[in-house]
Amino acid sequence: MSDHPFDALPDATPGPDPDAAAVDPHLRSAALEIEAHAAEAGWDQGSRLFALVPTGDLLAREPGLAEALGVDAAAEGALTPVEQDTLPPDRALEDVLDGIMWPAEVFGCAAVVERLVLPPSADDEMPEDAAAAQEYAAAHPDRQEVRLVAAVTRDGSTYCTLRMRAHDDDASVLEGTDLVPGLLELLHGTLEQ
Repeated sequence: MSDHPFDALPDATPGPDPDAAAVDPHLRSAALEIEAHAAEAGWDQGSRLFALVPTGDLLAREPGLAEALGVDAAAEGALTPVEQDTLPPDRALEDVLDGIMWPAEVFGCAAVVERLVLPPSADDEMPEDAAAAQEYAAAHPDRQEVRLVAAVTRDGSTYCTLRMRAHDDDASVLEGTDLVPGLLELLHGTLEQ
């Protein structure tokens, strides 16, 4: 991610990633579940962090959860998102991620973050100063407010969703494996032993 609380708008299309062969279906399912959960909460929410644990492992430790969650214990490879405590509102998600290391039981993780994005053409006039850059972005006529879900696993799989506030409906959610490379890299760093 950039040093600014906004990025260039990713190049993606609504619906599944066109390179479906490279997509981990369980990670995609978890990312979409998290995206739907975040959409229910509405806009102007703080960043959120989720551990992704193998559903089979979770149910082996807590057998009573199968009925409560409505999940099938035999769902080979399925991942269950477990929301973590609220992140500090005074710290950027990137700074929080820098100090996190997941235990071995966590197979992956995901983050939800709202951002202000600008078209690539806005980069040329972007001020270097962070405060001035924020003002520039907030006043830019082509700015978009988006909610991103970025998810990664220990085996290197990635998946992202992006919902624009201007097109706030389930059919317009963008999907892809590499929509926010900087955030995916930071999330991968939390999984390294």
